[in-house]
Amino acid sequence: MFGRSRSWVGGSSGKSPRNIHSLEHLKYMYHVLTKNTTVTDSNRNLLVETIRSITEILIWGDQNDSSVFDFFLEKNMFVFFLNILRQKSGRFVCVQLLQTINILFENISHETSLYYLLSNNHVNSIIVHKFDFSDEEIMAYYISFLKTLSLKLNNHTVHFFYNEHTNDFALYTEAIKFFNHPESMVRIAVRTITLNVYKVSLDNQLMLHYIRDKTAVPYFSNLVWFIGSHVIELDNCVQTDEEHRNKGKLSDLVAEHLDHLHYLNDILTINCEFLNDVLTDHLLNRLFLPLYVYSLVTHEQCGDRPKISRQASLYLLSQVFLILHFRPLVNSLAEVILNGDLSMFGFNSEQDALKHSMSASIRCFTKPVESLERSLEISRHKGRKRVQKRPNYKNVGEEDEEEKGIEEKEDDTEKLKGTDSSAKGNKTSGETEEIEMVIMERCRISGSQISGVMEQNTTDEEKTAAATRTNNPRRRPFLDLVYKALECFEEDYYALFVLCLLFAISHNQGVDSDLLEKIQIPPENAKEKSSYSHVLAERLIKIMNQSTRSDAKIRLATLELACLLLRQLVLSDGTCIIKDVHLACHEGAREESVHLLRRFYKGEDIFLDMFEDEYRVMMSKPLNVEYLMMDASILLPPTGTPLTGIDFVKRLPCGDVERTRRAIRVFLMLRSLSLQLQGEPETQLPLTREEDLIKTDDVLDLNNSDLIACTVVTKDIGQVHRFLAVDVYQMSLVEPENKRLGWGVVKFAGLLQDMQVMGVEDDSRALNIIIHKPASNPHARPFPILQATFIFADHIRCIIAKQRLAKGRIQARRMKMQRIAVLLDLPVQTSSEVMGFGHGSPSSAHHLPFRFYDQSRRGVSDPTVQRSVFASVDKVPGFAVAQHINQQSPSPASSPSPPSSGTITTSTGYSDTITTSVASTPSATQSPTVRSGRRGRRRVFSLSEAESRGGHWV
Repeated sequence: MFGRSRSWVGGSSGKSPRNIHSLEHLKYMYHVLTKNTTVTDSNRNLLVETIRSITEILIWGDQNDSSVFDFFLEKNMFVFFLNILRQKSGRFVCVQLLQTINILFENISHETSLYYLLSNNHVNSIIVHKFDFSDEEIMAYYISFLKTLSLKLNNHTVHFFYNEHTNDFALYTEAIKFFNHPESMVRIAVRTITLNVYKVSLDNQLMLHYIRDKTAVPYFSNLVWFIGSHVIELDNCVQTDEEHRNKGKLSDLVAEHLDHLHYLNDILTINCEFLNDVLTDHLLNRLFLPLYVYSLVTHEQCGDRPKISRQASLYLLSQVFLILHFRPLVNSLAEVILNGDLSMFGFNSEQDALKHSMSASIRCFTKPVESLERSLEISRHKGRKRVQKRPNYKNVGEEDEEEKGIEEKEDDTEKLKGTDSSAKGNKTSGETEEIEMVIMERCRISGSQISGVMEQNTTDEEKTAAATRTNNPRRRPFLDLVYKALECFEEDYYALFVLCLLFAISHNQGVDSDLLEKIQIPPENAKEKSSYSHVLAERLIKIMNQSTRSDAKIRLATLELACLLLRQLVLSDGTCIIKDVHLACHEGAREESVHLLRRFYKGEDIFLDMFEDEYRVMMSKPLNVEYLMMDASILLPPTGTPLTGIDFVKRLPCGDVERTRRAIRVFLMLRSLSLQLQGEPETQLPLTREEDLIKTDDVLDLNNSDLIACTVVTKDIGQVHRFLAVDVYQMSLVEPENKRLGWGVVKFAGLLQDMQVMGVEDDSRALNIIIHKPASNPHARPFPILQATFIFADHIRCIIAKQRLAKGRIQARRMKMQRIAVLLDLPVQTSSEVMGFGHGSPSSAHHLPFRFYDQSRRGVSDPTVQRSVFASVDKVPGFAVAQHINQQSPSPASSPSPPSSGTITTSTGYSDTITTSVASTPSATQSPTVRSGRRGRRRVFSLSEAESRGGHWV
């Protein structure tokens, strides 16, 4: 590609070597650069390709030939890159140069090669170069270049970027200038760069002091102001979007706030004491307290201070406690919310707050006097000696401009000092602010010690009385708001946020347990609980009571949070300390939920499906408060239409179907909580227990069970021969076991209630059967776990199988509906078919199907199993056995027979009978068989019937 440009290099030395990855080719590229020091339109493409080739050779040399970097360093080839940049040759060259240099540093693996590239301070010169950042492509490659360099930082390479003599750190200071860039990817890269710098600074005290003294206060003050401005924009979006039209914009703003909190948490978890002190001071006194917490009081109390709506304040505070766990920060914030008053903001009364709302105070959300870039420039040149300047650090001609800029900035600073006296209260350095923070901390600690001495001998009753003093707004106005918002007479708009806030505070590991015990809210990991807040418990139970009304506007998420908090209040290691009066109130709410669900109870199939779906969803997907607080839709007023796309638990029901679902979920949640409060186990739900179901590869005793041989045809497996067995709740396909007579191995099992049976038009011996998997989501599309064609020996067996499956499906659904009726205390007919109750009674043994046999899942070596199987000598594989059945009492499910007959049969169509036997315990729903013509005898199809008919087992 360089053959057409030989005129630029000239002579025999300009001949390009054949191997492009070699030292000779690098020398040739160097020769090209020396001949093209000035960028013109004619050689611009040549220089770009030359830089690309040099990058490829350097990456190859890093892995194969160390002499490549020796030559690169010897010829100081980085100077050519700087020379090209300083000529202002256009965006095309700048973009390609930044791209290739970024690729170079990303692919360098050896530290020696990295040291070569970072030497001579050329990289810092590229960092401080004045690019045209209005170009998005240049901005993207530049910030990516800085991010790549930050990833290479360690205890050794940091000295190439931080100069102790000049007290300068270009990589860090140039990156943080873009902390508020409108492009989110740029802001994310800046956060990554700062975190990498803070981690390395832990082992370098000089650099740490530089970051704290020169950059921490300007950066954190501007960062806090940027976050607060973003929060005000979020609140404006909430107040102007009551019709849910700007959900996309609101979601982006919420996601950005979450990114800010995670970034702050990352800084705090680095555990750099100097940085944490400055950051905690700014967050508390410049953002959280003056903007978040102070907005909880009424607008008359706020005066002219910047404020946000109450719902936004509660929502954002919940996010703060869910994400941040730095103890000094969250503990101080929780102290103000739970025990603070207006005096925490420097006012003795509400009147003082109104009069001095805009006065200079340490706890005030105000804009920094100087921008971050200006503050960094002033701190950079403050006390700096000109003799300490490094050569080649700045671009050509920048020294004179810097000196002029410094003089102008110093003059402006003097003017500000002379004209604006209030600027003294808003410092640009962190010395005075840190002193104020230390003083406040000491005052707070001493105050807590005094209060701790006063409360040493208080009883539980006195603590309860102290926690219930919510009638004096001057004492604890923020806690008053919390309790008042839980009284949701019309809707739960504010109650949901308050419950999330209480949940987040009590689950935050940084909040002291002593602080929570003052208001009698035990933390999550409390081992022993002796008392709890009666006021909070009554508010929670009141929410449960209101949720049982048919016209209640309590969302399911609010109810589930109330149940979680009540469990946390009164339950500890299986013991419950709830008062009898509160337990009685909760039982009343549970009874009301029963009455509410009775109104929607119907004998239709859809009610059973909804009941099981809601129970399955409630158990498999419990409420996650962190995910709930990430959803921006709950910031908007509650809506009742599913067209908004909001999850069902986060909105009000719409239509009879959703009202039925809501009534079912309310009943299930309150019933589960009632059982836990009373210490009783769950014995009736779920309606279908996994441990009671037949599973694949189970070995079952099928002696005297009604089986029908069939051929199962599927698309995946093809044709297989199986025996069809119908149980109480399931149908199963089995094949004979080789070692035991009368036993079978289950190859498939599915629920009867989820089955569809259809005949085949062209074949009277075949059935199309589809069994769907129970869906975890009510709106999910049913997924078939079996879709096959069953072919029987003749049309009679096909009709018998179809009747048996249809009746089994109806009976299984009827039995479950009766169990639901028992849960709702509805009158039902006394029937032994309602399975699941009283399994432990001896009289219920003859109602159990074959899957409940104690010996059905034992091993082959069990002697008791062998005796029970081979006790009868007339069971021969492959032959029908004529067996006389002794006279016995009729089964409840059978019809009476003539006295002279020893059999118990019920004729249904084509010789469809229900048989019993003395040899084994019958099934609760006896399956039909084909009987012979002689009275008192029957024909039993053995598991080897398929072999006698010429079948083949696979």
